[in-house]
Amino acid sequence: MSKRSSQFAMAALPATHLQPLSPPKPLKKDPNFSAASRAKVRISLGPSLLPQAGVAGDDWHPLDVPRSELSLPLTLPTGQTFRWRQTGPSQFTGVIGSHLVSLKHDDRDACGGVSFFLHASSSFCSSSSTSAARSAIWDYLNLDISLGEMWRGFALADRRFDELSRRFGGGARVLRQDPVECVMQFLCSSNNNIARIDKMVGVLSSFGEYLGTVGGYPFHEFPSLERLSVVSEQQLRDSGFGYRAKYIVSAVRALQAKPGGGIAWLASLRCMELHDIIEALSTLPGVGPKVAACIALFSLDQHHAIPVDTHVWKIATRYLIPELAGAKLTARNSALVAQAFVTRFGRYAGWAQNVLFISELPSQKALLLENFANENAKKRKLNYGTLESDEGECR
Repeated sequence: MSKRSSQFAMAALPATHLQPLSPPKPLKKDPNFSAASRAKVRISLGPSLLPQAGVAGDDWHPLDVPRSELSLPLTLPTGQTFRWRQTGPSQFTGVIGSHLVSLKHDDRDACGGVSFFLHASSSFCSSSSTSAARSAIWDYLNLDISLGEMWRGFALADRRFDELSRRFGGGARVLRQDPVECVMQFLCSSNNNIARIDKMVGVLSSFGEYLGTVGGYPFHEFPSLERLSVVSEQQLRDSGFGYRAKYIVSAVRALQAKPGGGIAWLASLRCMELHDIIEALSTLPGVGPKVAACIALFSLDQHHAIPVDTHVWKIATRYLIPELAGAKLTARNSALVAQAFVTRFGRYAGWAQNVLFISELPSQKALLLENFANENAKKRKLNYGTLESDEGECR
């Protein structure tokens, strides 16, 4: 079973619970990208690229964000989205809006900063397309929110988080995805495993405009509601969606029927309280409280949303509310879990929960062990001042 896709329950919390941490300070923005241009990106993520993967410019472009603020392995392959592929060492490729981009950690950067590469037809190369892609990336990765102050507050509030922050070294972010794309992905995730979710999301993506192939993987712009509306339930069933096929087709129709259309309706939810958002999203076929909480956290700016499934329940009863260990995950207990996270971590509790969640993923446990080994090596070097070389001499 996927750790983001088990049976669950989730209860929204009233705003009165959102106390402890003050908003983290924003990262320093690139002077070439104004607030106005970022606002436009939130509405439309740039012009369509030509359907051929090539090079937009000759170089990788730095985002000027250190690894402590953005770790790609701790952000992209962690169950928030299922549309990124690893296409090289420390390199991931995916689509943001209409931009086919690769992101990687720059080994030449002492801080492990991230650079991006825009794939496009050579005839489409321009500084404006690179600028639009950069702004779209910044928005998608929620880079207006700094992790430094946030994580320090989390570490002071929670011993387990303090341990993980030292092991991970920072950089695990919550994404700000396109809401339509997020809804469709998490409809695929219900009672499913990662391999099947990836396959289903790939099928849905294939109905969008083809942008190119990188590392042997084809990439598409995520299809609009209009494109998805012509996809039949039988087509999806034939592609292995099972009962989810009906939910996806019905959810597309329900979104199109919303006042002002699905895109505008989903965007309007960002201005509402969390409990109202959960209630509104739950009117969509196939969307229950936990899926609604995932959509709220990963696309609707609800940083304190807590998607509670059996895995989060186990984490909570192990570290936050051990008195409930052995109890069943009921709607009431789900509400207690959400309340416990918000009480402990404050208005960005969803970000803290995300770190605790991904620390339980097998891939991230391996990374924890690797970081622990590196940490011990650094400590030995600090303790002894020098390390012996292969010849037995001191450096």
